[in-house]
Amino acid sequence: MQSFIHYFLHFGFPFIIAYFFFRKNYKKVYLILVTTMLVDLDHLLSSPIFQANRCSFGFHLLHTYYAIAIYILLLFFKKPYNIIGLGLLLHMLTDLIDCLFMYNNCKQCYINTPAEAILKQITSLF
Repeated sequence: MQSFIHYFLHFGFPFIIAYFFFRKNYKKVYLILVTTMLVDLDHLLSSPIFQANRCSFGFHLLHTYYAIAIYILLLFFKKPYNIIGLGLLLHMLTDLIDCLFMYNNCKQCYINTPAEAILKQITSLF
């Protein structure tokens, strides 16, 4: 279920947003939203590049809270920058949801990770 939700949020949900909110140019907007997944190239800067239980939210350079603040600022610019910001924020939300799935399966695995505080706050709400 986690993989389905993850990939739906990366590919399906951007299509829904593009189609319903940017119907006139939905194909172009969808392409921009999907292209923002290139933000994951920052994973190549990590050592090791892949770690099964690593939460990318707050860990990788372009997944930090500072980067997210810039993505929020992009929302206030003209097209296509606001669409790029939207896509990047959707990507961060998707990664956060993925981290929540992993955190609920193994809380001990995420002690002292950058996203630990926000994961605790969100899970305490439910």
